[in-house]
Amino acid sequence: MKVIICGAGQVGWQIARQLSSERNDVTVVDFNADLVRRATDTLDVQGIVGFASYPDVLERAGARDADLIIAATHSDEVNMVTCQVAHSVFSVPRKIARLRAQSYLDAIYSDLYRRDHLPIDVVISPEREVAEAALQRLAAPATFDTESFMLGRAQLLGIALDDDCPVLNTPLRQLNELFPTLRAIVVGVRREGRLFAPEPGDQLFAGDQIYVFSHSEDINRSLEIFGKRTKKQERIVIIGGGNVGLGVARALEARSDRVRAKIIEKNRAVAERAADSLERTIVLHGDGMDMDLLTEAAIERADAVLAVTDDDKTNLLVAVRAKQAGCQMSIALVNDPTLAPLMGPLDIDAYINPRATTVSSILRHIRHGRVQAIYSLGDAEAELIEAQILSTSPMAGRLIREIEFPEGVLVGAVMKGDKVVKPTGDLRVEAGDVIALFAMAKDVREVERLLQVSIDFF
Repeated sequence: MKVIICGAGQVGWQIARQLSSERNDVTVVDFNADLVRRATDTLDVQGIVGFASYPDVLERAGARDADLIIAATHSDEVNMVTCQVAHSVFSVPRKIARLRAQSYLDAIYSDLYRRDHLPIDVVISPEREVAEAALQRLAAPATFDTESFMLGRAQLLGIALDDDCPVLNTPLRQLNELFPTLRAIVVGVRREGRLFAPEPGDQLFAGDQIYVFSHSEDINRSLEIFGKRTKKQERIVIIGGGNVGLGVARALEARSDRVRAKIIEKNRAVAERAADSLERTIVLHGDGMDMDLLTEAAIERADAVLAVTDDDKTNLLVAVRAKQAGCQMSIALVNDPTLAPLMGPLDIDAYINPRATTVSSILRHIRHGRVQAIYSLGDAEAELIEAQILSTSPMAGRLIREIEFPEGVLVGAVMKGDKVVKPTGDLRVEAGDVIALFAMAKDVREVERLLQVSIDFF
């Protein structure tokens, strides 16, 4: 597949790294020569310096025979014009644009993106993706990471194992014997910084970070088995009233009357906009680092603090200060993935990586086969892929134990109709089923082959 990625920032670089590692023909375009040089020096990609929306720049990037263009520059308008030029001048078949401004995303203006208006096939909103990720963290407070799959009927849970975990030093195959009715599978383990797909004989140890794929009805039971207690979040303090904080507060207001949220925002204009947009949420104007203001927001009685300003260091420090003041749980928005190892020593319960959420959204629309959802884990070390099995897929009609999965791939669950089933070796995968697969990055290409339809399908 020939792909042009416009914008060599964090998201563009990550997508380029992912796609080039899978042997796609990738060209990166950016007006910043240093960013283009970084991409070409570290990745197997071509680089073009110039403005992505200029036809001559896209021509040099090979737009005439490109299969896909991803417009992920920092400017919404450049991304939109880039897709228009790619469509009108070069007839690029698929166009994905990252748009931040909420006005472009309102449902009442969705007609804007029709092919005869502004031809964008997929619109990605980082703020909306991050707000949804924050809500999922709040919904599962005992986890450091979480993502919904299979129409909300299943969930991926990231759980850090402590010394009091009841199932330490127990081979994973024995978990099935101890809890035969538990619809949950350990699909990934991170130990001493390395993420891997476990084998049935592997044991779990204190300090491990594990990924569990669980039926939504068994989430609380799964957490308890791995030594975590669940507590409903009712009092939440949000630091940062921008698009992410505002989106979270709106969703909390829509979901429950019992959730009491407060927002602290440093910028007066942003704080006033948030106050005007919300009904029950209290908005305080001031610095989230100010201990007096945190006390005014009753941080010591809060169930959770959500730090989502546009500054990583502020988010980390606010999360630490809130925990020291007595807040039960802290979640920080962190753009720089190299800061992730600090979460444990700083006693921060969970973090949200905007780059990972945006990359996951874009990859979902790139993968071959009938992919319905995808979630990138860690620093793009692995993926959780949800896809529908088509009649011509190599997996259709075979028992799970008969399918030749790579070593780094595990089945999390299979959904037959509207029923999520725990995978066993004797479970037959049929056409129309939906399967959830944990795959290490090196094995994603083979998973795509298993999901792909054969040529006679068309």
